Amino acid sequence: MANLDLWPALPLAEWEDTYRTLHMWTQIAGKIRMELSPPQNHWWHAALYVNSRGLTTGPVPYPPGVFEIQFDFQRHVLEVSTSNGSGASRPLVAEAVANFYSGLREALESLGIPVTINLKPQEVADPIPFDRDFTHCSYDGEYAQRFWRILVLSSRVMAKFRSGFVGKCSPAHFFWGSCDLACTRFSGRPAPPRRGVISGPAYSHECSSAGFWPGGGLVDGPAYYAYTVPGPAGLEGATIRPAAAKWNPKLSEFILMYEDVRRADSPEDCLYEFMESTYAAGATLGKWDRNALEI
Repeated sequence: MANLDLWPALPLAEWEDTYRTLHMWTQIAGKIRMELSPPQNHWWHAALYVNSRGLTTGPVPYPPGVFEIQFDFQRHVLEVSTSNGSGASRPLVAEAVANFYSGLREALESLGIPVTINLKPQEVADPIPFDRDFTHCSYDGEYAQRFWRILVLSSRVMAKFRSGFVGKCSPAHFFWGSCDLACTRFSGRPAPPRRGVISGPAYSHECSSAGFWPGGGLVDGPAYYAYTVPGPAGLEGATIRPAAAKWNPKLSEFILMYEDVRRADSPEDCLYEFMESTYAAGATLGKWDRNALEI
């Protein structure tokens, strides 16, 4: 019972309207960070981060110093703070994406932070430009907070997973394009080139990634995923743990439903076992130099 209290339920059907709206809001903040930050490999300059209050851009450069955009899911406030002491805030409430965009843009302009972003959402079907999106307009603070709590708990396990690897490894960061929290290990070798503005740089090198996603489409609820790029022969038949984890042939990924983690005797151990076993399967079959990459 204690696990169920700590790891909250997140049924997709109960918060999907909030999820779709919040997805667009995080895209706006993420695009602002991406526009003003120096480029980094694999789009790391675009990601958001989990912290003790919600999701944040982290420090973003602008001429006088740095600023930060913070989604505070404890107090349900969007805050913009600057290194010169000025700031602005607005409540997180049910409002259209278009209104959220104009409100954030005005807040930034009031702080002397002019920025122009591409208004077309990424990685979604039938995208509506942010300034014309009056369709997505929901915000249920309880479910937004549950989502953030899951990200916090997941990021702790990802930090442990990251610690056993001495090769290149990403932090646990939130990719607003796909609305997922991910941690990625790299073999150090280039991968076969991919086409695409996003996937080309993202998968320029061999990698093994695991993350959390709220679900949708082929996955009807929140889930953890794991994949290896390029996918080595035989990966779909590899033995992984826990027993509830399965290979999804349509996604070419291993999937472990969040509810199975939540109900495990130790959710942390269950998730860590999934991340380690799926990495080991991909790295072994992909002939990574594991002796050189692991502690």
